Amino acid sequence: MQSNKVSIITPLYNSESFIAETIQSVIAQTYKDWEMLIVDDCSTDNSKSIIEEFIKLDSRIKYFRTNAPSGSPTTPRNIGIEMASGRFIAFLDSDDLWKCNKLQLQIPLFQDRKVGIVFSNYEKINENGESNERFIIAPSQVNYKKLLKGNVIACLTAVYDREKLGKVYFTKQGHEDYAFWLSILKRGYVGKNAESVLAKYRVRKSSVSSNKFKVINWYYKIYRQNEKLSAIISLYYVSIALFKSFFKYVK
Repeated sequence: MQSNKVSIITPLYNSESFIAETIQSVIAQTYKDWEMLIVDDCSTDNSKSIIEEFIKLDSRIKYFRTNAPSGSPTTPRNIGIEMASGRFIAFLDSDDLWKCNKLQLQIPLFQDRKVGIVFSNYEKINENGESNERFIIAPSQVNYKKLLKGNVIACLTAVYDREKLGKVYFTKQGHEDYAFWLSILKRGYVGKNAESVLAKYRVRKSSVSSNKFKVINWYYKIYRQNEKLSAIISLYYVSIALFKSFFKYVK
């Protein structure tokens, strides 16, 4: 494991329209000690050819491919985590973007020994990359009990410290990123917000998380099956999470 290297995990499936811009946002980082592990879930478009052109220009970019389509980002992310050599693990989907100073502002926050995850605020853009001035502002800090009230850690903004946590992997389930953060903070660590808008989330019509009824079911299963909470307590947290999802820290 290299000292302060960041391993950026990017699951990919048929993202030829977006992947070049995503990679460019990583190359533009003012923090230079990184590797980008792009894990292709058997794309059928021209994504691989685009990535190969970037690899010729920057050896920090690496390409992997699943043996068969998995249908979710969980398997590609876990492959990326397995292959990662950095101390820090960050996540960036193949259609999202980072601001150039994201890692530079986030990595120093891990000097606090209680911090296991660092995240940030972010902006929503439409499928064409256009801004609607929709900014998601998360709390400045969150612990396990606070996170039970709803997911405030956006995956495209998050970094975790494997020196403190070891390698942590996703489980294949609905809202797998939320379950992932809970599993980390349950150990007693906190998540820290860099308190800047450091990423852009592309809202696409095909987004699997856009169905609120699915999200409610995913939350309930996480509380009941992962966190072993009672049915009544689980419904209590679902109601809070649902309320927050409709009034989601937008400024």
